[in-house]
Amino acid sequence: MPPTIQKSVGFTGTREGMSDFQKQSLFYRLGLLRPQFEWFHHGDCRGADAEAHEIAKSLGYKIALHPPTTAVISTRAFCKGVDYFFVEAPYLDRNRGIVNESALLLAAPRTMQEVLRSGTWATVRYARKCDRPITILAREEK
Repeated sequence: MPPTIQKSVGFTGTREGMSDFQKQSLFYRLGLLRPQFEWFHHGDCRGADAEAHEIAKSLGYKIALHPPTTAVISTRAFCKGVDYFFVEAPYLDRNRGIVNESALLLAAPRTMQEVLRSGTWATVRYARKCDRPITILAREEK
């Protein structure tokens, strides 16, 4: 059965991976969102997507994967234990799909300053345009 938007959390993050603080923050936030939310959507890239996948799985989320089409397969994480696959799409379309199929977005960017030419920040900007609630996970505790 395909995921429902009302019960879905979207995620975007840097290929460099999350900081320990971002991982802890994600675990905490996803824990608070259960059981109201059942599905966790991500883009199946190495780094933050793969790390978030494991955190969401540990909390009992069903995983909806939005894989990219790319000539460079080295960026794909090929995460295991996926419950629903969306059709492969170019990065920009795939990122918009994550937002379109989710009721809210969690983001783990490399920097807290918005960056042009960043897939993570482009996804955040699109979520703003769609009036989706967004939580940006800080890299470090202040």
